[in-house]
Amino acid sequence: MHSRLVLLVALLQIACNQRSEEEHSPFIEGRITGTNTNKHLEETSGIAASRRYPGYLWAHNDSGHQPRLFLLDSLGQTRSMFQVEGVTNRDWEDIAIGPGRDSTNYIYIGDIGDNLAVHDFKFIYCVKEPPLDYAGPLPVEARLIVRMSDQPRDTEALMADPISRNLYLVTKREHEVWLYEIRDPFLTDTLTAFKMHKLDLRHVVAADISTDGSEILIKSYHAVYYWKRSPGQSIPDALKADPISLTYKPEPQGESIAWALDGSGYYTLSENAKGERGRLFFYKRKKVSNENDAKQD
Repeated sequence: MHSRLVLLVALLQIACNQRSEEEHSPFIEGRITGTNTNKHLEETSGIAASRRYPGYLWAHNDSGHQPRLFLLDSLGQTRSMFQVEGVTNRDWEDIAIGPGRDSTNYIYIGDIGDNLAVHDFKFIYCVKEPPLDYAGPLPVEARLIVRMSDQPRDTEALMADPISRNLYLVTKREHEVWLYEIRDPFLTDTLTAFKMHKLDLRHVVAADISTDGSEILIKSYHAVYYWKRSPGQSIPDALKADPISLTYKPEPQGESIAWALDGSGYYTLSENAKGERGRLFFYKRKKVSNENDAKQD
């Protein structure tokens, strides 16, 4: 009888926590907008909202696949596929879009994974968004070579800050993961990712900063976390605050997250795993009454 009572209390606590998350979340429960049916995109490891084609997402495969970028529509269907010229996919883990050295937005492809923490360098490939009818391989505009400031580490989350233009990595496998900052990414040939501070998270697999730089998402396998950034605040300082834990429907192998271009919500897309095709989820922003405090739906 006692064990049953303990179990009942535990279940009630979980239910209360879930209701609390839903009440405090700025977003409603995710809905499926479509399914990835492209057999060339089996292990989606990163997505990012296109700047050139509103409503579309860029995506890529995990390690060992061809060095390709896929342009997906809002239903998860591939509209174009592009080969990236002169590079390999050692372990592509995340993708971001942000301003480059000439004020043009770059797609940042993060060859940043390192399961065994043995690689001295990580690579971030910068390409420009091509026309939809572009037929050739995508040229790499810049190849960023990155060394961690302390030791090799596995990272699967890459962020591009549109305000400072710095890049950020988050580690995956530590008991408490670490944030790293890459300052002035086009300043030198070999860059240093500086160790900043711990985040009380586990198994981080993706992250994104909103187009205007005011909001941050970090995703683990089982949760999504949200931060609101104050004007003038750096990304590291913003991430020192406690996040809001968002409602999230766990996916078979969910390793990607991206803000919608207009800030109306965010997307997640899983790898094809456990006999299921990856489904594109959209978490829509709740309607708010005060336009000065949050974006409108």
